Amino acid sequence: MSFVRTVLGDIPPAALGRVYAHEHLIIDPGYVLQLHPDLAVSSAEKGVEEMAAVKRAGGGAAIDTMPCDAGRNVVKLAAISRGSGVHVVAPTGLHLPRFYPQGHWRFRLPATELADLFVGEIVDGIDANDLAGPELRRTPHRAGIVKVASAAPGLDAAERAAFEAAAAAHRRTGAPIITHCESGRGLDQIELLASRGVPPSKITLSHTDRLPDPDYHRALLRTGVNVEYDRMLRAPLDDANPTLRLAAQMLPEFPDQVMFGTDGARPSYWRAYGGAPGLDYLLLGWCDALRRRGVSQELLDRAFVSTPARAFSFA
Repeated sequence: MSFVRTVLGDIPPAALGRVYAHEHLIIDPGYVLQLHPDLAVSSAEKGVEEMAAVKRAGGGAAIDTMPCDAGRNVVKLAAISRGSGVHVVAPTGLHLPRFYPQGHWRFRLPATELADLFVGEIVDGIDANDLAGPELRRTPHRAGIVKVASAAPGLDAAERAAFEAAAAAHRRTGAPIITHCESGRGLDQIELLASRGVPPSKITLSHTDRLPDPDYHRALLRTGVNVEYDRMLRAPLDDANPTLRLAAQMLPEFPDQVMFGTDGARPSYWRAYGGAPGLDYLLLGWCDALRRRGVSQELLDRAFVSTPARAFSFA
């Protein structure tokens, strides 16, 4: 039977409701925030406040995408889920190599051992210490997705090991995979994962709207993968928004493969931190803008409900 693994337990895919497909609800202090202090969203209380607004706007679930030892805090994610009523899926996996200091364990372990770490978090529970050491303390909150990332053409050695491990973890558990995809790198990611036995329907490429070229997106989507658009907040929120134009074109052509998130990893986007427009914009202003572009409610329901329910369920 198909299911989605949230931080509070397994649920039927249909129970997700409207899904935010790429979020960063918590980024705790660590190396990532040393590099990028502007990404500090570390308050569970403000996470509850922001996601409660998403719930009132009609949201049902969020896919968190901060993986191992990159500021992840699964106990806080569980608190946000309980306090807001929004289902939260937590990741295992690894982010871009540049988000880890020289000598980090991710650069030393082979893909087989990385896969064991990922599987442990999917099956047994996410480490309370975020795999940052010195000891492993399992929480009752299990990972429901594997996050990996690449920036280099063709994937560098560290990226390749992470993708190999993600594919192995999928084969062993059925967990879906979500990627961080730099501009134009999607076909590299698809080729490696598919060649290692991951069905394209269980792969979601994030940030592909960094390159809003319809022909590039058609090439991605014809492989059967899912794409996730989330750059709308990084451009003026008007009818010239590049993600808006791309989404209005791709959704009718590939109605069951396109999803949306905010990638809202900055307090400047959250009303709970005094920013704007707030994460509920995705279900309010963004959907209104797509409707003005001629996108039907049926297509929006596919993008927010039926496509995520399929993409983020265990195979």
